[in-house]
Parts: sequence; C-alpha cells; structure tokens
Amino acid sequence: MSSEIAKQAEARRTFAIISHPDAGKTTLTEKLLLLGGAIRMAGQVKAKGENRRAHSDWMKIEQARGISVTTSVMTFEYEGATFNLLDTPGHEDFSEDTYRTLTAVDSAIMVIDAAKGIEAQTRKLFEVCRLRDIPIITFVNKMDREGREVFEILDEVAEALALDTVPMVWPVGGGGTFKGCYDLVREEMIPFTGEDSYGTPVKAELLGDELPNLIPGDLYDTLLEEADLAMDAYPDFDLESYREGHLTPVYFGSALKSFGVKQLLDAVLQFAPAPKAQPAEPREVEPSDSKVSGFVFKVQANMDPKHRDRIAFMRICSGKFKRGMKLHQIGTGKSMSIHNPIMFFAQNRELAEEAWPGDIIGIPNHGTLRVGDSMTEGENIRFSGIPSFAPEILQRVRLDDPLKAKHLSKALESLAEEGVTQVFRPVIGASYIVGVVGQLQLEVLLSRIEQEYGINVGFESAPFVTARWVTSDDAAAMKHFLDRNKGSLADDRDGCPVYMARNHWDMGRIQEDNPKLNFTATRER
Repeated sequence: MSSEIAKQAEARRTFAIISHPDAGKTTLTEKLLLLGGAIRMAGQVKAKGENRRAHSDWMKIEQARGISVTTSVMTFEYEGATFNLLDTPGHEDFSEDTYRTLTAVDSAIMVIDAAKGIEAQTRKLFEVCRLRDIPIITFVNKMDREGREVFEILDEVAEALALDTVPMVWPVGGGGTFKGCYDLVREEMIPFTGEDSYGTPVKAELLGDELPNLIPGDLYDTLLEEADLAMDAYPDFDLESYREGHLTPVYFGSALKSFGVKQLLDAVLQFAPAPKAQPAEPREVEPSDSKVSGFVFKVQANMDPKHRDRIAFMRICSGKFKRGMKLHQIGTGKSMSIHNPIMFFAQNRELAEEAWPGDIIGIPNHGTLRVGDSMTEGENIRFSGIPSFAPEILQRVRLDDPLKAKHLSKALESLAEEGVTQVFRPVIGASYIVGVVGQLQLEVLLSRIEQEYGINVGFESAPFVTARWVTSDDAAAMKHFLDRNKGSLADDRDGCPVYMARNHWDMGRIQEDNPKLNFTATRER
C-alpha cells in the first residue's frame, strides 16, 4: 500500500496563488482551470447562470466588489497529474485566512503586475511563504499593457524579496508592441496575436533563420541584446535551490489573453514539489505513511445558504483516505465517521470516494471540526503551525433586535470558527466584542450576518486597541491577575482568557507588572 500511496502522492501538485489585489490572480485562476478542462468558459466577476461555474469568488460581496475574501479550493487534472489549486483572499484584511491556507500547500505562484512590480501585500504574503520554505514560481502579468522595464522588475524581485531570479522566457516588446515571449530553455518563440489564446510555440533559435520572420527587425535586435544580457546576468535554473525557496523561475504573459498560462502550468507540473513531510508533534508525518492523517486549515459555513451547511477543509497528509472511514479527532479525543467527504470546484462539489496525500477534502459537520484540528486513524499526532492571530481592530456588536440574541450568538460563533473574526465575551458586560485585522473584514461580517442569518447588527467603538492571550505556569499568579483585571478581560470562544489593552502603553505596563505571565499575539489550538 505504501508504494501505491507514494505513487499517488507523487502525482499531486497542491499550490496557491498569491498576489496584491488587482494583479490578476482571479483571472489567472480561471485560465488555469480552463486549460485544465475544469471549466468550459472563463467568466466575468458578475457572470450569471452557467457562467458562474467559472468563478472561485462566490460570496455576494466578492461578486459585487470583484475581490476574493475567502479561500476556495479547485481540483483538476492536467497531463496525468492532479492539481489542487487554493485561491486565497487577495485583500490584506484577510491575511489571516491566507496564512492558514498557505500551511496546506506545497508551492505557490506569485503574480506581479508588470506596471507596478512588488506591492505591499505581495511582500507580506511572500514573507509567509518564506517562513514555511514554500517554493515560488513568479508570473509577471499584463505584459500586453504598458509596464516597467523587464530588468527593473527582475532586479526588484531579487532585491525586495532576497530571491535569485531566473527568467525562463523573455518577453519580446511590451504594451502595444508586445509580440510574445522567447523560451530561453526550449529555444522556441511563442507568438502573441492579441487574441485570447494560449499561444503555439514555434521552434526558432535566437540566431536561426526562423526568428526574424516571426518578429519585426528592431524587436529582434533588442531581443538578441537583452537575451544575451539575461543569460549572463542571471543564474541557471537549479531545481534544488527553487524547492528550498532560494530561487524563483520567472514567466511573463497576459492572464486576460491566456498568454503564457500554459508555460506556467507546465512549470508547476515539472518543477513544483509533490506533497512533502508535514511538521507535527511528536514526529514529522511523511506522505507515504500507511495511516491516514490530516489537518483542518479552513472552515466555511453557508456555501449553500439554503442548507446551512458547514464544511471543514482538510489537507490529507498521509495514507489513503476512503469514504466512510473513521478518523480520530486529536484534542477532543472523539472519533467521527466521514460518510460524505467532498471534493471541491469552488461552490460545486462531488462525493470523494478516496483521497491521497496532497488532496483537499471537505468534511460536512455541525461545528464539530475547527481550524487547527488534527485528524488521524488513531495515532496521537498533532499538526503544528496553524495559529490564530491577535486582532488589530476591536468593536462592540450592537444588536438591533434583542429577541435575536441567541441567533446572533450562533452566527458569531459560526463566523469565528471560519476565521472571519475573533469573538470575545467580556468578563464584565453582555455585549460581544469582535476583533478583526482590517476594516473590510467588518464589512464582510455585517454583510454575511445580514445575508446568511437575517440579523441586523451594527458596530460601535470598543475602548480597546489590541488583545493578547494570557497564559502562565504559575496558577497563583494567574488567579491574582484575573481577579484584579476583570474590567479588561474577556474569554475567547474556547474560554481562554484574553487581556484587552486600552492603548499600547497599557499593554507594555501590564506585561512589565506581571513577569510570571505570558501575553501572546498568536495562539494555536
């Protein structure tokens, strides 16, 4: 069985796409799915009817704003391999959801706007990838629009991200004069016609007779000069260095026109690593281990609002998963039979009879599974590195209809389990306090409470600016602190004590006055 598991794992590519908002991530996702045969046509953000199948963005607020605010999973086949693509939120206010998603992937595609280069959110997401040594393939998008010099972009990636850059193809022209890309490895010209096409490579050596016939003379001379400089200035591609996260192969194209997308997907197939060992306690988990194990990195409620469903996204880390098998939930000590596991294509889903290391399955449940839960066939293994983060904005929840207090409690608990918000119950006072990373999360929270639960709420300023989880090995010191600071204390949804500071000076003072206590900005379940 272990040889079969290893073979199936080797055929998996589980990856995410990261970018700054508006760099073209959702468009690229659609074109990858189109190329993989998972959809029939690429849709616009507000597409109707059958065109809706082309989206990873399915929430109403996503369709209205044209942004991704939640994680979607899409599985498709390409060239005999199974691809699990995790489309992450593009907006920085949802970085926590993105961070957790990146714990479930083995590689990433970084999308850069040719006109803007490295932007703030791209840098943040890259740092998360670096923390986990996630290898990155870079795609410079929108080459058919006016943009920056290619050397400038490559140098910025190298300097800003401390990455060796290796251009695998070289663009010919740019903006209105963009004529395609020359494949430096295969010695092929991939002409850009301006139509929506993946491009058909033509065998053409740089100094051969064919290439001058494919592009105008002035661009040919420029290509010769720039390609010669590039091959001298940048290192050769090194697979080991890429997989260790030190080097990024770079591709150029236009996702909107499908150009360069095939070369990018071929690179994921050829270079991106298959599922690897996952960090856990008390030991690392190898994909070829015979027993099934996995962890929950995302919970999504109400993907189908009519059925009030709740789906836990679980990354399979080892073994062969079969529908109906019983898994042990580490933490609660309970076992549950997985009767209706599902594979995803955005909102669409189908029953999964089996799954292998690297696959993402959905487990329908009624609040039993939480983000960070480890699931195994019996061995007591706990996967690590899936934290909750301290919020940067704290607000009180104002309920318009007091008779719906219980409904509000259930709604907030459900959304907190997804990671949309942190929910705190003050030790003194009845109003919930929600904590988020960014303002847009509050708008999403309001929208979803209204659309999915039929409850009208508002938010009011809370007299706190930050929160920290409080722990200590000294029970007496902990009790003394909790007794003396009830006005600034709350419980999170697990009942763990949280200190809410009125300002940063207050946070510093309380830490200085209580040296036997730990005040942490992250917490793992």
